[in-house]
Amino acid sequence: MSEMDDKVNDEEEEFRDRISTVNEDGSRKWVYPKKPSGKYYTKRKIVSYILLILLFGAPHLKINGEQSLLFNVLERKFVILGKVFWPQDLYLFAITLIIAVVFVILFTIIYGRLFCGWVCPQTIFMEMVFRRIEYWIEGDWTHQRKLNEGPWNRQKILKKSLKHFIFWGISFLIANTFLAYIIGADELWEIQTSPIGSHLGGLIAIIIFTFAFYFVFTLLREQVCTTICPYGRLQGVLLDENSMVVAYNHKRGEDRAKFKKNEDRSSVGKGDCIDCNQCVNVCPTGIDIRHGTQLECTNCTACIDACDHMMDSVGMEKGLIGIMSEKSITTGIKFQWTRRVIAYTILLFSLLVVLSILLLTRKDFEATVLRQRGSTYQITADGQISNIFEINLTNKTKKDYDVTLELEHSDASIDLVVENLTLKKEAQLKERFIIQLPIDELEGGKEIVTIIIYGNGKEIQRVKTKFIGPVI
Repeated sequence: MSEMDDKVNDEEEEFRDRISTVNEDGSRKWVYPKKPSGKYYTKRKIVSYILLILLFGAPHLKINGEQSLLFNVLERKFVILGKVFWPQDLYLFAITLIIAVVFVILFTIIYGRLFCGWVCPQTIFMEMVFRRIEYWIEGDWTHQRKLNEGPWNRQKILKKSLKHFIFWGISFLIANTFLAYIIGADELWEIQTSPIGSHLGGLIAIIIFTFAFYFVFTLLREQVCTTICPYGRLQGVLLDENSMVVAYNHKRGEDRAKFKKNEDRSSVGKGDCIDCNQCVNVCPTGIDIRHGTQLECTNCTACIDACDHMMDSVGMEKGLIGIMSEKSITTGIKFQWTRRVIAYTILLFSLLVVLSILLLTRKDFEATVLRQRGSTYQITADGQISNIFEINLTNKTKKDYDVTLELEHSDASIDLVVENLTLKKEAQLKERFIIQLPIDELEGGKEIVTIIIYGNGKEIQRVKTKFIGPVI
């Protein structure tokens, strides 16, 4: 092997020694991606703008009087599409989380990190908001590099000040939207419109989150995708040769060489890659897709647009870089449903069916009745046996209820500690009551009693509990 071939191979393998955004000395390598354009980028913009509208609009959209999406961890109240979920519905969230994990696994097995490049909020804000503002103020990648490396003159100060002022404003807006999902849009509006002293904690939270988002989109940037996000690390485990990813067709492209007009490239052993480096220039994570699938690749498809544009410019067939699998490149076989994909698909479908059934059969009320802790039975003067019970009743609706309790046992009686039980909307009720049974009703010192719970005169639930007494 010649010295030149050794040098080429060393350059080809050098990318494996470190991630694309780190220099040999370990310092940060700032990425200046070229402004992308093309059919995929146009589709990404449409998808991104739709998702941005949904993201900023969802907290202010109300369904059945409830915020459409709310994840109030502090009050343990969650709202999804106007439906309220409480801690008693934790099993639903557990199943939903399992479904999300299975979906991520299945989606990644089939399409790689397509989610990262097209749907992830980090990518949408970075590439479709902050980066586009940067292009507008500082120009394309070469202008940005020249501006950053140049001296601090009046033009640089004005451009940097304007950019960071807008970045801070957008970060402030994102922070407010984020809090609207956590504490609710109405509570956030109260913080925004009330005197600072009355909601100092809320103001501090907004400022902290603003700094966090500003730091992420101004300094961390692609480091979130290449280093911090755990989803990217899953690729190495989940991807296989059948996964559809953004890939370079090395069989068609190699050996790469510069383009020469009217040259028959195949006759001189040249591939279709004209070594223009446009796929590298547009990459927001700074990788060279020609090295193969890499953890840093977010499947944003910017390199596809850049390569197609160059292929079209020199009169060659498009698709040198595209969404394909390694198996399809080497063998020409299209995507196949492997046993692993089928198994995950069946599992995902089954979990979705289970979740759907649970959601459809979910009750508006949850009731638990237990004997009061530390208490035992009592024998009354007229020979009755009494037990003290405690009822926990949760109302998931937006309506108040006057609650009454009755027993199925004709010879039993029930006495409330308080005269009236009122169950407020979206609230919980905890109260004690006493049940009395004739001693001859007990078999082996115990009896299962059924308590009928009425709300505003209508039966809302039945609960069975164990009544204890002396063994006769």
